[in-house]
Amino acid sequence: MIRLLFLAIAMLFLGALPVSAEEFVPGTEDLPLMKELSPVKGTDIVFDKPEGRIVEASARGKVTRKAVETFYAATLPQLGWKPGASAGAWTRETEVLHLDISGRDGDLWVTFTLLPK
Repeated sequence: MIRLLFLAIAMLFLGALPVSAEEFVPGTEDLPLMKELSPVKGTDIVFDKPEGRIVEASARGKVTRKAVETFYAATLPQLGWKPGASAGAWTRETEVLHLDISGRDGDLWVTFTLLPK
């Protein structure tokens, strides 16, 4: 009976996670990378400081701006992120995340910048 309860809870939890993320933004272990995006090699910068981590990484994909915005608007709140004051800005505990989307639909470049507050 306990096994069934555990399995049911696990299935509910897994069903709530984004299904289109298979890896994480380079330099992070907790920021999912949308499946349609691929990391751009050589663009990631990672620093660990006493005040917190600093991460900058870029990814590209044949995806629309709307799809990227929709994915992260659905995914980030599940991970404790709250929308920030400006477009593409998110906050969580002691960190700020900026998503900068450039390019045209079908050939987008997304830069993720994670900073301490």
